[in-house]
Amino acid sequence: MGLRINDNIEVSDWELTESFVRASGPGGQNVNKVSTAVELRFEAARSPALSGPIKTRLKRLAGRKWTSDGAIVVFVQDTRSQARNRELARERLAEMIRAALVAPKRRVKTRVSQNQKRKRVDAKKKRGEVKALRGKVD
Repeated sequence: MGLRINDNIEVSDWELTESFVRASGPGGQNVNKVSTAVELRFEAARSPALSGPIKTRLKRLAGRKWTSDGAIVVFVQDTRSQARNRELARERLAEMIRAALVAPKRRVKTRVSQNQKRKRVDAKKKRGEVKALRGKVD
């Protein structure tokens, strides 16, 4: 089945590992019996679906979710339903990968024009003169 990111990229099932654990927080007797929290692990560093630059951006976006062995761990315990938590985890991972697909725009260096520099200096001089006139009268 896999996880579809966009038209070109699909993450295979072997790259995803899901484990279910008991969630913390409210839930009554249900919370003690049912493992509703989902821990989705994506082997990002070994993924053939993603190119090098995408992996680099993904690592920066993932932050603490990126493990030392190059996997992304998404932990979801938002709802009391295991199925819904599973959907949320997959959605969050897909959003993270989509965000990494967008290459940042290159910054174009600009220069301050000579006219602007001159205007700035003139304004500073004028302000200085105004302040100099504020002294005590002899």
